[in-house]
Amino acid sequence: MTQIETIARDKLATGVSSITLGVGPLSGVEERLLEHAYPVASAGSIAEGAELIIRSTPIRVKCTSCNRESTAEPNRLVCGHCKDWRTELISGDELLLIRLELDTANETASPADALI
Repeated sequence: MTQIETIARDKLATGVSSITLGVGPLSGVEERLLEHAYPVASAGSIAEGAELIIRSTPIRVKCTSCNRESTAEPNRLVCGHCKDWRTELISGDELLLIRLELDTANETASPADALI
């Protein structure tokens, strides 16, 4: 919420209409619990009442043997190409602010993408 309020203040927004988050399966964030906690977390903030959109992000690994990237399963972080177990996690453990749609006084502002 601090990051959202900072961006909204920097863009001179009067409100936030939607928030898009990217949540990886290895992030430790339970999407349903996040949806239920959001109204309490946003109460009294510039984002109160904003739509919360949660996008699941895939698990991606890079193989240290064949040097290729592939998707993986939460309990099976093996290379999708050569099946080697020696991989490095590229994504899937993140909680990212992907996009904000801000309201402004002139109501003609386009959505503001949050670059993190």
